[in-house]
Amino acid sequence: MTRPETADEDPVGRTGSTGARVDGAAVKDPSPSRTRTLWSRIPRWARGAMVILAWLVVWQLVAWAVRSEVLLASPWNSLIALIRLAPTAGFWLAILASTWRILAGFLLGMILGSVLALAGARWPWIDAVCSPFIRVLRAVPVVSFVLLVLVWGDGRSLSIIIAVIMVTPVAYANVLAAMTSRDQKLIEMAAVFHLTWTRRWWAITVPALMPHLTSATRIGVGLAWKAGISAEVIGATSGSIGERLQQAKLFLATGDLFAWTVVIVVLAFVSERILLAGLAATESRLEVIYG
Repeated sequence: MTRPETADEDPVGRTGSTGARVDGAAVKDPSPSRTRTLWSRIPRWARGAMVILAWLVVWQLVAWAVRSEVLLASPWNSLIALIRLAPTAGFWLAILASTWRILAGFLLGMILGSVLALAGARWPWIDAVCSPFIRVLRAVPVVSFVLLVLVWGDGRSLSIIIAVIMVTPVAYANVLAAMTSRDQKLIEMAAVFHLTWTRRWWAITVPALMPHLTSATRIGVGLAWKAGISAEVIGATSGSIGERLQQAKLFLATGDLFAWTVVIVVLAFVSERILLAGLAATESRLEVIYG
């Protein structure tokens, strides 16, 4: 007696599921995981170049749609402006002036925020005093601080002060989180074996700080560049990138404006990579020394 076929049986081999057989032949349906695998096989530098090229195409299409170089310069005209600016001494002097001010402000903000956080982790009353101040720094707009600094003094150190104000809360929050997330068992073990303060600092505290310092650096560098350049534009800091942006806006030189914007993006990216590489090298060195 012939047994009836059920829905679960398929003697011919026809199924509609992914990776099943249809008429005896294996079928591999495209899936998001397969797409991700193909994308991951492309070299990282090639993926980055493809993304940049795609955004350049979008930029060019929008520029064609606008049909006004004053409103939106095309990528080609922005490149021409950059090539025209690059050989001039003022171009490089402005880059050097803005770079050292903004990076100095970033480093000072990281140091100030880290010191306050370390003190707050050690003495809770310091955290209680500093927390409202940190919240104020986060909430007040950048332009308010810029105008206050201009009222109180000149604009030569404006971008440094603004970068410090923007980076300090980021460093404070990350370092305080690192101190509260330390492994208490390691701290107790260090106390049992009577390890010196220096040994405990480098073997326990610093490794706990490194991931949080990396996060603070990723966020803080971008904030320092955005806030610092904005301060230079508002304060018209002499010999800075911000002054060049302001001049491009006054003369409706949109190509120059986009060229300087590209320079700022490149400077922010390069400075972030250098700082992160330094942190990674430090962390690797500590792992070799303290295991």
